[in-house]
Amino acid sequence: MQRLVIVSNRVPAVRDRKQPAGGLAVALRAAVQDHPCLWFGWSGQQIGGDGADRTLSVDTVGNVTYATIGLTHKEYNGFYQGYSNGILWPLCHYRAGLMNYSRHDQQIYASVNTLFATRLAPMLKPDDMVWVHDYHLFPLGKALRDLKVKARIGFFLHIPFPPWSLMRSLPEAPALMRDLRAYDVIGVQTEDDARNMNEAFAVLGIPAKARVFPIGIDPDSFAACAREGQSLPQVQRLRQDLRGLPLIIGVDRMDYSKGLPERLRGYDTFLKRYPEYRGKVTYLQITPVSRGSVPEYQSLRAELDQIVGHINGTYGAFDWTPVRYLTHPLPRELLAAFFQLSSAALVTPLRDGMNLVAKEYVAAQVPENPGTLILSRFAGAAADMEDALLVNPHDSDEIAAALHKALSLSGSERRVRWERLRAEVWRVTAASWARSFIAAMSEVRTA
Repeated sequence: MQRLVIVSNRVPAVRDRKQPAGGLAVALRAAVQDHPCLWFGWSGQQIGGDGADRTLSVDTVGNVTYATIGLTHKEYNGFYQGYSNGILWPLCHYRAGLMNYSRHDQQIYASVNTLFATRLAPMLKPDDMVWVHDYHLFPLGKALRDLKVKARIGFFLHIPFPPWSLMRSLPEAPALMRDLRAYDVIGVQTEDDARNMNEAFAVLGIPAKARVFPIGIDPDSFAACAREGQSLPQVQRLRQDLRGLPLIIGVDRMDYSKGLPERLRGYDTFLKRYPEYRGKVTYLQITPVSRGSVPEYQSLRAELDQIVGHINGTYGAFDWTPVRYLTHPLPRELLAAFFQLSSAALVTPLRDGMNLVAKEYVAAQVPENPGTLILSRFAGAAADMEDALLVNPHDSDEIAAALHKALSLSGSERRVRWERLRAEVWRVTAASWARSFIAAMSEVRTA
């Protein structure tokens, strides 16, 4: 059997390797189980000095060999914080005005991609299938080809890809697009992303083509988590606190792409327009802080603190808090159980590659009494989840109306909507996504 080589910015930590958790690791679990595998990337550690003597750490668990290297402080700041998350992330999420462009950061980004290629290439075999993940590593395929790597190499972009009219605001955009020629298979989340990327290839005369491989979750595993989590003491306490009243839930990493201020303003409008819900509903927003040292994220947190304070101060009572707001992560089992306990979920990104929280919420529901998903039209998931209540997150009145509808739907209508959503969540899973991409790579002829 051919070996699968996964390359990502981060590699799962040692404690997660027997049971990968979260994001990319969960999505790739099936692929990792089905193939002999090498997983290469950054260890998550920063090292001192110039990195000249950095070592490659190799650790094998089961059929997977994990190979990681550290980044210097300069590389971390330029490659990860600066170019990847300060430039590419906002640009790909249609927020070019938030780019903090620096030619210096671009040079470090390129050098780290070259470093990855230099350390990975000697470990590769001619019949390997190399699968590169996400915006941190756009140029890696080209860097590997420059080192005469002949293996099949595929690239999957987990975040959105913007129209060329926006992407071209990045000075290196034409060069980045040309670098993508090195990949045998290029995958994106949605038809919109493929259309945008292929438009850029056409404008630049690049003979490459992006294909759509929508990502999913492991719904059986998440549903089991939700069931098992009902016995957790935190869930029992929350159930008692609610006293049978409905719970609205939101779960997002703290990021300006997630539409968090817009969502809270929608809830504010809901309480204003529908005063009968005051004291009769609770909204739980779980938003773990990420990239807390970046000014844009600090200002987002301050804005969220202000809006939550305004809502609780305006509508709260001595025995009712309208918004319960957490900025630290919760275990997966607890989140899944909270999803099952909720009457509605608010998932309102301004732009998202796919948004797996929406799919997790559907997977967590009890068939006899499911909750209702309220979903942004700008999430990649929205194209195939039309039985959610779709909203424009910029319209607080539309969010308010959707909340009112979600809490007013009859049991039969909630079940009909959920059953259709459930069919979609179980149709496109993490396993089917990985299999389809690997099958596409398997069809490529090697030189």
